[in-house]
Amino acid sequence: MPAKYSHVKKRPTAGQKKKTTATTNVAGSRDPTMDHRNHKRMPPHIDRGISNAMTAVSQLERAIARIFLLRFEQDIARLFSTHLYCVALIHLPTFVMRCITVGGPGWVAYNADCEDIKDFFRSVLSMELRQSGERVATKSVLWSYTALRDFALSNNVPVCRNRGLHSLRLLPYYDALKAHLDVLEAMPHATFTKPPHLGTLSEGLEALEEACELKYGEKSLLRSTPPPGWDQHWRLKVRLGYERVSQTLWRVAREFDVSGYGNVLREKLTTKWCDCGCSTDHLGEVCEKTVREDEENSGIRSGKQREWDGRGSGVHSWETVEEEDVWDLDLDFTGNESEEEANPGLTEPEMTIAEIMEVRYLRAEREKELGNAAFRRGDYETAVSHYQAAHIVEPEMSHYQLNIAAAYLKLSNWIEAENACSKALSQHRSIKGYYRRARARRMMGRTEDAIKDLRAALRIQPSNTEALEEMLSLVPSQPSPSPTPSYPDEAASSSIGGTSATPRNIPSSNPNQFQIPKSKPQKQLPFGRTKADDRRLKIVPIPVMFEVPEYAAGDASSTWKSTRAQRPKNDTTKTETFVYPSWEKYAVKQVG
Repeated sequence: MPAKYSHVKKRPTAGQKKKTTATTNVAGSRDPTMDHRNHKRMPPHIDRGISNAMTAVSQLERAIARIFLLRFEQDIARLFSTHLYCVALIHLPTFVMRCITVGGPGWVAYNADCEDIKDFFRSVLSMELRQSGERVATKSVLWSYTALRDFALSNNVPVCRNRGLHSLRLLPYYDALKAHLDVLEAMPHATFTKPPHLGTLSEGLEALEEACELKYGEKSLLRSTPPPGWDQHWRLKVRLGYERVSQTLWRVAREFDVSGYGNVLREKLTTKWCDCGCSTDHLGEVCEKTVREDEENSGIRSGKQREWDGRGSGVHSWETVEEEDVWDLDLDFTGNESEEEANPGLTEPEMTIAEIMEVRYLRAEREKELGNAAFRRGDYETAVSHYQAAHIVEPEMSHYQLNIAAAYLKLSNWIEAENACSKALSQHRSIKGYYRRARARRMMGRTEDAIKDLRAALRIQPSNTEALEEMLSLVPSQPSPSPTPSYPDEAASSSIGGTSATPRNIPSSNPNQFQIPKSKPQKQLPFGRTKADDRRLKIVPIPVMFEVPEYAAGDASSTWKSTRAQRPKNDTTKTETFVYPSWEKYAVKQVG
């Protein structure tokens, strides 16, 4: 019996079967006509009916799981987009204030798209997205189950008060569910975009202008005259800088792919989802109580369908109390025993979500540091093992896969290097991911694929030296009839980003020969560029200290992959200092 049907018990026969003996022919051999003496063949029409029924059930379960998965991706994109709006409204004014304090009122407007700012945004967003799947999973499952439940009730399908919706009751309505799935499949791929219903960022701009007025304007109590650069146009400079850096935040966010996050629920909805219907039934049993409690407390309101699909749910931040409460619901679809049942008396529920994330990241970073040390020694195989251990702890942070790819490139293991880069790119479309995969594909003789990856890297950062050099080695240089002049603004902007607009030792080439579409140029600013706007600023995360449990590096039992992780009893702790990118702990410094 297949494993997925192992929970179905066989019924014992009413009476004991009679023992029969095999008849033999004269030669002593078994009579072929009596080979299946006790096994009656099922009538063909019944056999076909059972096969068709099992196929129908399997199709229904696959459709339900796929609906939940697609809605899950849409929920991540929508809720994290709401979070990004809150970041732009609350944290970006502080970020702009810190930058203009060092660089002057026009610095952000001229350098909002520089690589230093984008790298800082990438580091913080990757830290937040690694927990997006876990934070959204419970809400998304509740929303999707409620939508499925409302669909059943609208078709007079009974729903058990204790066990919830029985999926097999939806078999007569499979065509309608499949039509809904087709609509979801036809929708554009979920991505991060500014929520149109949340309005403008006027409140953030007003707070920023007020802070600048109190510190540098006429209302300042700290100085009698404004500092150099703070002329009568400072409000315009600050406003345009805030608008441009907000646009940069959304552009960087769109480099990340929602399909690479939420792997715990994604795995349960794909490889671990049972086709016989028990997974959906267990889901209904878990969710039904929560849905009914909400109806009893708040009543069945008009427009509830709209509320439960994620819009109007009141989620306005990533760290609200409501978001923390979703961790109280245990949606264990697999039916495995809990950690308390497996190890009674060894754990106690003390760890908060923030502590789980901090400990995970710290352990992964410790493994990465060991891998970096081995990499510098030239012990690339050991480096791979440490990087893989870091990835096991934090599977939704792409840079560990990039480290694995770098080590495999040193080992000339092109296939594994390509695989690691592809995994990283499924989460974040980064320059390093495309560049390293291009190198691996080139060594495997796949030149066209390597060129495509290099073009993708140069679309993200056209002035990247390594990608340009690799591209020129694959595509012969075609001298341009007239050299393109170098504009001071472009060169300054690129130098602030940490990459030269004119790569070293790269001959002048036709900009169209690489077939890279040009990005839309930003509008010219209505004020002149000053010397202060050419300063290079560096955003440096401030190390923080945490009390964390001690663990042995490489110990698989201490990775705490589960969101239900609990603090071991009598576990010793120590103070650790490490860099944890966030919107609060950073400093802006002038370099060079």
